[in-house]
Amino acid sequence: MVRKQAILDVLLTIPDPEMPISIVDLGIVETVDVQDSNVHVDLLPTFIGCLALPAIADEVKSKVGAIDGIEQVTVDYIYDPPWSTDRMTEQGKSDLAAMGIAVPDGACCGGSNETQVELQTSAIKCPWCESEDTAYTSAFGPTRCRSIHYCNACRQPFERMKQV
Repeated sequence: MVRKQAILDVLLTIPDPEMPISIVDLGIVETVDVQDSNVHVDLLPTFIGCLALPAIADEVKSKVGAIDGIEQVTVDYIYDPPWSTDRMTEQGKSDLAAMGIAVPDGACCGGSNETQVELQTSAIKCPWCESEDTAYTSAFGPTRCRSIHYCNACRQPFERMKQV
């Protein structure tokens, strides 16, 4: 009998192809259903049309399918509930910060009490030095789910996960 925890442990080793974070820490694993020797995994895409989706599904099928006792693995992408940065684990946020990618903390630019911020000064904390003396430089980074910022204090560019 295959244990669900064994599958979750394997999923934790699968990185997002576009970011230095596991798909579990990124918060895209919604459900894992084990029925005898068959496993069904529902994933939430960070953005519809993300080019990494087929690669993630293939990796899940390959690695989970290699567990003893598993005969079939199916992966589906679902869109309800929608993915948001709130789903990320603290480890995931820390992993991204170590690579220079900031993650919204809910304190700014989200929710019903949205704070207005001028585009010239983003007030987004720098993941390198934690200064808020930062500037918003581009709405799109290397992927559609990230934007580009610049820290005036440590003079380093950094990316930020978009809050969706």
